[in-house]
Amino acid sequence: MDSGDGMKLERWGNYLLARPEPQAVWPKQNPGRWREAHGVYHRSDKGGGSWEFTKPLPDGWNIRYRNLTFLVRPTGFKHTGLFPEQAVNWDYMASCIQARKEAAPREELRVLNLFAYTGGATMACARAGAAVAHVDSARGMVAWAKDNARLCGLKDAPIRYLVDDCLKFVRREQRRGRTYHGIVMDPPSYGRGPDGEMFRFETHVYPLIEECAKLLDGEPLFFLLNSYTSGFAPAVAQNALTAALPGGVVEADNIGLLSEAGLNLPCGATARWRP
Repeated sequence: MDSGDGMKLERWGNYLLARPEPQAVWPKQNPGRWREAHGVYHRSDKGGGSWEFTKPLPDGWNIRYRNLTFLVRPTGFKHTGLFPEQAVNWDYMASCIQARKEAAPREELRVLNLFAYTGGATMACARAGAAVAHVDSARGMVAWAKDNARLCGLKDAPIRYLVDDCLKFVRREQRRGRTYHGIVMDPPSYGRGPDGEMFRFETHVYPLIEECAKLLDGEPLFFLLNSYTSGFAPAVAQNALTAALPGGVVEADNIGLLSEAGLNLPCGATARWRP
């Protein structure tokens, strides 16, 4: 709805939430609108932060995007369980899957979603007709993804939910001889696997891409890489996919959210490889 002064104001269904956004260095364009917020997240000088709820707000509620329904709720680490700027990628992957399904209705299409969080990409791909392996190291996020599948009417869809370290899972899939028509990954700047495995974007993302490339089917559809790591431009993601997946076409750009005032708030970088 608006952004500025290091914050962004978003509408989630019937509720408005104000959250920190370091890149919003300009002033708020509609200051009066911010008084309507149901909740404001305040950062702490000691790290982390907390929510201040100024109006009644349920613990969680549902929102819809096209033919998908998601559970959102404010969490203690600022997030709501969904990254709406990724909708452009959900649409892209769904269109790739649907086009192949129209050409070959009986073909089983498999998608691997790494660092899958609460499953926005998983639900979009499954709704389009793909079988999805949903991998995340956080058990709570995987449980949240199952809630989203139920809300989307995909409870019985061919989705495998795995609480696992992404690199370890990818290497096991290599040994099993399993392949995927589409791969999407949304790695964190820094994270840990379920057994304490450390992940740093600048150190570990390219080796992981190389290992994932070995899982691509002989007739692949796409490979998507998202980055929210500060300082990594779209060209970084583009170069990584180009180096690991020669012979295809790679497109990269910023992704963001457009406010009522017409300002485009950049939220991250994305790169898409296609054969």
